[in-house]
Amino acid sequence: MFRGLYNGKQAHVVLFRSKRAGVDRMIVTAGNLSDCKEALDLAKNHDGLFMTVGCHPTRCSEFESHPDGPEGYFKALKAYLDNPETKGKVVAIGECGLDYDRLHFCPKETQQKYFERQFDLAESTRLPMFLHNRNTGEDFGKLVTQHRSRFTHGVVHSFTGSVEEMQQYLDLGLYIGINGCSLKTEENLKVAVSVPLERLVLETDGPWCDIRPTHASFKHLSKMTPDQQAIYSPPSKKKEKFESGLMVKNRNEPCTMGQVLHVMADLHGMDPDTLADIVYKNTTKVFFPDSAEDSVSV
Repeated sequence: MFRGLYNGKQAHVVLFRSKRAGVDRMIVTAGNLSDCKEALDLAKNHDGLFMTVGCHPTRCSEFESHPDGPEGYFKALKAYLDNPETKGKVVAIGECGLDYDRLHFCPKETQQKYFERQFDLAESTRLPMFLHNRNTGEDFGKLVTQHRSRFTHGVVHSFTGSVEEMQQYLDLGLYIGINGCSLKTEENLKVAVSVPLERLVLETDGPWCDIRPTHASFKHLSKMTPDQQAIYSPPSKKKEKFESGLMVKNRNEPCTMGQVLHVMADLHGMDPDTLADIVYKNTTKVFFPDSAEDSVSV
């Protein structure tokens, strides 16, 4: 989607808009083997792009349909971690976890089996885990608790759960990822603002999870200046009516990170620059521990 090619036309320039919005590093999330290849093709050609290696829960049936069986699929994932081209580019294992909202893609037993298998990747590389959890009752928490000693850091991304669920993950030393999907309802906002700042990570999850006028979070964008609105909420048009330089409507991009930040800053009654510094340092600690923890201005 982010290549932005529609009928031979370039439909959006994601990197330009993200740089203009102050985003200096982006993680291309892989959800299966083919994603890993495409993520590497992107990341190796851009200094500010990084990637994950892993299998999304809805894609875990691919382990069993691989020509060389589940072990062959696992070895193929591991090969990306051992590939000299990925040195310094792979920053996490994932996106992996459990998703019981979409069992029509992959049965829960298969998801559980190969979620557990991916802890092997995190343990052998000492990379953090980028974690996915949707409507799994206690199953996700039980598996993460069982294997918690095997990985360094972890982010439960796109969090939409309860305060009680969040506390369970905080007790395990995990970070909580907040994006537009985490901020849809008033109840979501109450949970989001209760995330301790030292465990907060912000994300866009583009091309999904944009903040929309119908969301409870939208009113918290009113304090953005016109200049901030121009870089964090650029004009957009439907892809069928694409114009050069505009975003594609309802297709989220990294440049909208400022929207998520401003919502959270308003909820906390904080200066956005102050919150940006905190979140930037959290993110650096998890994904880029060898980098200097520079401050960032929004």
